[in-house]
Amino acid sequence: MGNGEQKIENGKGSYPLRQLYFYLTEGCNLKCRHCWVAPKYQGPGKSGPTLDPELFQSIIKQGKPLGLSGVKFTGGEPLMHPQIFELLEVVRREELSLAVETNGVLCTPELAVALKRASPNTFVSVSLDGADAATHEWVRGVAGSFDAALEGIRNLVNAGFSPQIIMTVMRKNREQMEQIVQLAEQLGVSSVKFNLVQPTERGVAMHKAMETLSIEELIELGRWVDNTLSATTKVYLDYSHPLAFRPLSKIYGNSGIECGRCGILGILGVLANGSYALCGIGESVPELVFGHASTDSLETVWNEASMLEELREGFPEKLEGVCGDCLLKGICLGSCIAQNYYSKKNLWAPYWFCEQAEKAGLFPKNRLQPKESIKS
Repeated sequence: MGNGEQKIENGKGSYPLRQLYFYLTEGCNLKCRHCWVAPKYQGPGKSGPTLDPELFQSIIKQGKPLGLSGVKFTGGEPLMHPQIFELLEVVRREELSLAVETNGVLCTPELAVALKRASPNTFVSVSLDGADAATHEWVRGVAGSFDAALEGIRNLVNAGFSPQIIMTVMRKNREQMEQIVQLAEQLGVSSVKFNLVQPTERGVAMHKAMETLSIEELIELGRWVDNTLSATTKVYLDYSHPLAFRPLSKIYGNSGIECGRCGILGILGVLANGSYALCGIGESVPELVFGHASTDSLETVWNEASMLEELREGFPEKLEGVCGDCLLKGICLGSCIAQNYYSKKNLWAPYWFCEQAEKAGLFPKNRLQPKESIKS
């Protein structure tokens, strides 16, 4: 679910800061070949830069008057943070909702309990890229990570979670999607999200090596997940193609709220070094960094960063190409602005998936504005 909000009134302060994405560590204990932020590998016993807990606490304090109600812990691998229990206590004390994206390897029973205690609204996603060790570890690059991830999931379930499994779909593992769903059922998982390999950082090499699927295959796979595989299980399945390719039931879920909406208008990223950024891609795209928490107030960054102002003033009218023509652009907001900018150095460039689909004649015509409407 996205949590971006449209402007309430003109002027500064009209966009509440709903959520902060904390990229807690610059390193990771795995070597995933598709990673979109490419953190440095940190094996057992090694350490690297992590977000200072005092800075974390200060950022939270500054965020609450701006509307902050929740945080996401991601990385690198967030559970590698040496003061992770301390950070979770801050979340609990400040009564924030919490989302965690982890590879599960370090999720001990004690840490699972601490995650559960941190917030009544804690949601944990665990990456699992294969139904067997050989496939998962081909993707993740470290022996033993498959069994460790399964153990982490079991620890979460035992602590009272119904976690999510995230599987990044590629040529190597596409035939195991149904097995992943079956494994999710056995483990007590609530949902499975099928991510696509983004052409960002390490994912660029995978696209060039044709280790990813073609646009034709990706679209067909999405139809199969939405219309066939979903009907075989009580586990909720989310295939992360853009909204224009989803059936209405997957855009407006049981709650009546659109799923897959970009939350960019209510979210800010915080990198492990304390920098404020659009998101984790700021690690490799300096112009997507807006200041530093030790020297710049969060209020000033949120309300006055020129790129954030440009986004607020330009959405959705400035979106270009097929995204500008899409009837769902006011909800989708270009799908992933960070990805679009990374690829073309243009905030308003169309999303790669939609652009490729249009070129192949596969973009849904009933999701496009009539040509007469575009001209006028």
